[in-house]
Amino acid sequence: MSDTDTHDTEAHAPVETDGGHDTADYLDAEIHLFKPATPFMRDHLRIIWTMFAVWTLFVFGPVVATYLATDFMTSTTVLGFPLHYALTAIGAPGGALLLSFVYARQRDKLDTKYGIDHSTGTDTNSGDAVAATDGGTDE
Repeated sequence: MSDTDTHDTEAHAPVETDGGHDTADYLDAEIHLFKPATPFMRDHLRIIWTMFAVWTLFVFGPVVATYLATDFMTSTTVLGFPLHYALTAIGAPGGALLLSFVYARQRDKLDTKYGIDHSTGTDTNSGDAVAATDGGTDE
Protein backbone atom coordinates (compact mmCIF):
# COMPACT_ATOMS: atom_id res chain seq x y z
CA MET A 1 0.00 0.00 0.00
CA SER A 2 1.15 3.53 -0.60
CA ASP A 3 2.12 5.82 2.24
CA THR A 4 -0.86 8.12 1.55
CA ASP A 5 -3.41 5.30 1.88
CA THR A 6 -4.78 5.23 5.43
CA HIS A 7 -6.82 2.06 4.91
CA ASP A 8 -5.37 -0.75 7.01
CA THR A 9 -6.31 -4.21 5.75
CA GLU A 10 -5.15 -5.92 8.96
CA ALA A 11 -7.74 -4.03 10.99
CA HIS A 12 -10.56 -5.85 9.15
CA ALA A 13 -9.11 -9.33 9.52
CA PRO A 14 -10.88 -11.70 11.96
CA VAL A 15 -9.60 -11.24 15.47
CA GLU A 16 -8.17 -14.33 17.11
CA THR A 17 -9.48 -14.76 20.61
CA ASP A 18 -8.99 -17.24 23.41
CA GLY A 19 -5.35 -17.68 22.55
CA GLY A 20 -6.16 -18.61 18.96
CA HIS A 21 -8.49 -21.45 19.94
CA ASP A 22 -11.57 -19.72 18.62
CA THR A 23 -12.44 -16.66 16.56
CA ALA A 24 -15.26 -14.31 17.45
CA ASP A 25 -16.11 -10.73 16.66
CA TYR A 26 -17.05 -9.47 20.11
CA LEU A 27 -18.06 -6.04 18.85
CA ASP A 28 -20.81 -7.38 16.58
CA ALA A 29 -21.83 -10.45 18.60
CA GLU A 30 -24.49 -10.53 21.27
CA ILE A 31 -23.06 -12.02 24.45
CA HIS A 32 -25.39 -14.39 26.29
CA LEU A 33 -24.57 -14.71 30.00
CA PHE A 34 -25.88 -18.27 30.34
CA LYS A 35 -24.71 -19.55 26.95
CA PRO A 36 -21.19 -18.22 26.27
CA ALA A 37 -19.89 -18.30 22.72
CA THR A 38 -16.31 -19.48 23.30
CA PRO A 39 -14.62 -22.12 25.46
CA PHE A 40 -12.69 -19.39 27.29
CA MET A 41 -15.91 -17.57 28.14
CA ARG A 42 -17.52 -20.82 29.35
CA ASP A 43 -14.58 -21.62 31.62
CA HIS A 44 -14.37 -18.05 32.91
CA LEU A 45 -18.10 -17.95 33.61
CA ARG A 46 -17.82 -21.25 35.51
CA ILE A 47 -15.19 -19.65 37.76
CA ILE A 48 -17.33 -16.55 38.28
CA TRP A 49 -20.48 -18.52 39.20
CA THR A 50 -18.50 -20.73 41.59
CA MET A 51 -17.00 -17.69 43.30
CA PHE A 52 -20.44 -16.09 43.50
CA ALA A 53 -21.87 -19.18 45.22
CA VAL A 54 -19.05 -19.22 47.77
CA TRP A 55 -19.42 -15.47 48.32
CA THR A 56 -23.12 -15.88 49.12
CA LEU A 57 -22.20 -18.50 51.73
CA PHE A 58 -19.65 -16.14 53.31
CA VAL A 59 -22.07 -13.20 53.40
CA PHE A 60 -25.43 -14.80 54.10
CA GLY A 61 -24.32 -17.96 55.94
CA PRO A 62 -23.80 -16.33 59.35
CA VAL A 63 -27.10 -14.43 59.07
CA VAL A 64 -29.09 -17.57 58.23
CA ALA A 65 -27.25 -19.59 60.91
CA THR A 66 -28.07 -16.90 63.49
CA TYR A 67 -31.72 -17.01 62.48
CA LEU A 68 -31.89 -20.82 62.61
CA ALA A 69 -29.75 -21.36 65.75
CA THR A 70 -29.97 -18.11 67.68
CA ASP A 71 -29.00 -19.54 71.07
CA PHE A 72 -25.92 -21.34 69.77
CA MET A 73 -24.69 -18.43 67.62
CA THR A 74 -25.09 -15.85 70.40
CA SER A 75 -23.83 -17.93 73.33
CA THR A 76 -20.69 -19.35 71.65
CA THR A 77 -17.71 -16.99 71.80
CA VAL A 78 -14.74 -16.75 69.45
CA LEU A 79 -11.89 -14.40 70.36
CA GLY A 80 -14.15 -12.87 72.99
CA PHE A 81 -16.98 -12.10 70.58
CA PRO A 82 -20.27 -13.92 69.99
CA LEU A 83 -19.96 -16.37 67.09
CA HIS A 84 -22.46 -14.54 64.87
CA TYR A 85 -20.51 -11.29 65.27
CA ALA A 86 -17.11 -12.91 64.67
CA LEU A 87 -18.31 -14.66 61.52
CA THR A 88 -19.87 -11.48 60.16
CA ALA A 89 -17.12 -9.04 61.17
CA ILE A 90 -14.09 -11.24 60.56
CA GLY A 91 -15.28 -14.10 58.37
CA ALA A 92 -17.00 -12.11 55.62
CA PRO A 93 -14.13 -9.66 54.91
CA GLY A 94 -11.57 -12.45 55.29
CA GLY A 95 -13.61 -14.59 52.93
CA ALA A 96 -13.69 -11.76 50.38
CA LEU A 97 -9.90 -11.52 50.50
CA LEU A 98 -9.60 -15.28 50.14
CA LEU A 99 -11.98 -15.29 47.18
CA SER A 100 -9.98 -12.50 45.52
CA PHE A 101 -6.81 -14.55 45.85
CA VAL A 102 -8.48 -17.74 44.58
CA TYR A 103 -10.06 -15.90 41.61
CA ALA A 104 -6.70 -14.40 40.62
CA ARG A 105 -5.04 -17.85 40.73
CA GLN A 106 -7.86 -19.48 38.75
CA ARG A 107 -7.84 -16.70 36.16
CA ASP A 108 -4.06 -17.03 35.75
CA LYS A 109 -4.50 -20.76 35.14
CA LEU A 110 -7.26 -20.06 32.63
CA ASP A 111 -5.13 -17.48 30.81
CA THR A 112 -2.26 -19.97 30.63
CA LYS A 113 -4.59 -22.68 29.32
CA TYR A 114 -5.84 -20.45 26.48
CA GLY A 115 -2.50 -18.78 25.75
CA ILE A 116 -3.51 -15.29 26.86
CA ASP A 117 -0.51 -13.16 27.81
CA HIS A 118 -0.97 -9.83 29.60
CA SER A 119 2.70 -9.01 29.88
CA THR A 120 2.91 -6.72 26.85
CA GLY A 121 0.59 -4.77 24.58
CA THR A 122 2.77 -5.07 21.48
CA ASP A 123 4.13 -7.92 19.45
CA THR A 124 7.81 -8.23 20.28
CA ASN A 125 8.74 -9.24 16.73
CA SER A 126 6.97 -6.54 14.73
CA GLY A 127 6.19 -3.85 17.31
CA ASP A 128 2.53 -3.83 16.20
CA ALA A 129 -0.33 -3.71 18.66
CA VAL A 130 -1.74 -7.14 19.47
CA ALA A 131 -5.39 -8.02 19.93
CA ALA A 132 -6.68 -7.68 23.46
CA THR A 133 -8.51 -10.57 25.11
CA ASP A 134 -11.83 -8.81 24.60
CA GLY A 135 -11.36 -8.72 20.82
CA GLY A 136 -10.20 -5.08 20.65
CA THR A 137 -6.69 -3.72 20.66
CA ASP A 138 -4.89 -2.35 23.65
CA GLU A 139 -4.14 1.34 23.32
